[in-house]
Amino acid sequence: MQEVFDQLYENAGNNAKFTNLMQIIMSAENIKLAYRNIKNNKGSATKGTDGKTIRDYERMNEEDFIYYFQSKMMNYNPKSVRRVEIPKPNGKKRPLGIPCMEDRIIQQCIKQVLEPICEAKFYKHSYGFRPNRSTRHAVARYAYLVNIMRLYYVVDVDIKGFFDNVNHAKLMKQLWTIGIRDKCVLSVIGKILKSEIEGVGIATKGVPQGGIISPLLANVVLNELDWWIANQWENIPTRHEYKGTNHKYKAIRKTKLKEMHIVRYADDFKIFCSNPKTAEKVLEATKMWLKERLGLEVSEEKTKITYLKKNSSEFLGIKFKAVPKGKKYIARSHITEKNVNKVAENLKKQIVAIQRHTVENEVVKLNSIILGVHNYYSMATMCNIDFHKINFLVKPTMNRLKKNYTRGQPTNQIYLKLYGKYTTNIYNIAGIDVFPLYGVVLKKTLSFKQEICNYTKEGRNLIHSKLNDGLQILMEYLLNNRDENETVKFNDNRISKLAGQGGKSFISGMKLDIENMICCRQLPKEKGGSDNYDNLMWITKKEKELIIKAEITEQDLVGMELDNKAIKRLNSLRLLVENLPIQKM
Repeated sequence: MQEVFDQLYENAGNNAKFTNLMQIIMSAENIKLAYRNIKNNKGSATKGTDGKTIRDYERMNEEDFIYYFQSKMMNYNPKSVRRVEIPKPNGKKRPLGIPCMEDRIIQQCIKQVLEPICEAKFYKHSYGFRPNRSTRHAVARYAYLVNIMRLYYVVDVDIKGFFDNVNHAKLMKQLWTIGIRDKCVLSVIGKILKSEIEGVGIATKGVPQGGIISPLLANVVLNELDWWIANQWENIPTRHEYKGTNHKYKAIRKTKLKEMHIVRYADDFKIFCSNPKTAEKVLEATKMWLKERLGLEVSEEKTKITYLKKNSSEFLGIKFKAVPKGKKYIARSHITEKNVNKVAENLKKQIVAIQRHTVENEVVKLNSIILGVHNYYSMATMCNIDFHKINFLVKPTMNRLKKNYTRGQPTNQIYLKLYGKYTTNIYNIAGIDVFPLYGVVLKKTLSFKQEICNYTKEGRNLIHSKLNDGLQILMEYLLNNRDENETVKFNDNRISKLAGQGGKSFISGMKLDIENMICCRQLPKEKGGSDNYDNLMWITKKEKELIIKAEITEQDLVGMELDNKAIKRLNSLRLLVENLPIQKM
């Protein structure tokens, strides 16, 4: 599908109108890609109102699977959405809508085709729910506007219940304006938006949080806001062409135009201004624009202007303040107080769980929580101080485990790789070295490189180096030659497995080629072997014979380059098919 997506992206950049997208959405390759993207998602095991998960569909024959979803889309009527309420830190609850699995696959099919079109139209400084962008890029942009652009007045705008209050008619017009003019696609999206919510009824506004296509649609709604702000100052045309944006900005600053820049992550956004009068006008104009254009209201208590030299502004769990350094001011960031306490509480809960059941998996879970918060909050410039505070809050609870832990030097290689600087008197519980809570290191946040893009060759090359030519050929061969007698799951996992093995044999490590490669189950199907990724392997045809042949002679091993490791793997596979192990001859 890559060439198709690339073409959609290019055409959208040239302001094309798209009237026959349904044909692409319903294509066999797009449906198989949707399955591939969903199957490893954590939510794939979550049941909708019909009680089905991805497991109920992956057992289907591939041809039947494709036909089933094509026929569903021909006359689409979504099933009801399961409603779940998730507690929020302020005590309120966030409603989450979980569509049925078949509706999720259909939404994924649509998202894959609409995304390249939308990406060509989206504003460059929105970072939420977009490919290759992250919270780190949003935070880096925030710091850039303070450190380099020297903008210290921040307009904090909080939209009241954004996801619950999106106007459906307005959203449809925005999709049409972007260029999505296939009435069949718009009809399907309309039905998704109006899906019946279990126990609530049919939705008249809002996008269901939990739907696969919802984040994309939310970005479509607020993209208009992004461009409105950008066109007030940043994108103003000038009489002269300038080599760089900084030269252009210097020229615009000589005018009476009000300087403003937006940085947005989903519905959380900040507008930066150069002076208080501009900030006041921008705040009032933004509130009015959101109300009149999008039908959205702001929370008055959370919407304000912050002067960063005196007060802090919070964004994505980080609080920023402009502090003096030499002759200028720079952005200093901490973890917000609310999130410091939240992290501490989550760690305490897990420590109590270890106290009740001191087993390996509970300690591993504690380590995963520590590693997760380190990875996220390491973008705060003062994260080290904040984690010492968290460590102080958690230590009394940790002391409950005195009977369960020992103190000493780490022995685990993963610990040494991640936290090699911290090797003195660490905790060891159930034989596992506990990651040091205070052992966080600031990771410099870098601005997003706008050339990075999933839908251009140049952009993809910046994301990852190209697969080696030999493996690329094998992958293309597999994509064009599916095994019609196997399940969707097997056909999909065998491609992932070939990439995972780097195009080499699981047993001998020799390079595979089209004429001499076969994908097998390690534990055969007749003995209960599954189509799971971990049970599949790519080997040579000769190696397959060595596994299933009852008696191996010296002649059978002629020309085979099997070291001790390969012999060991071969023998373990022979035992799974109830053959005796062989000795190297």
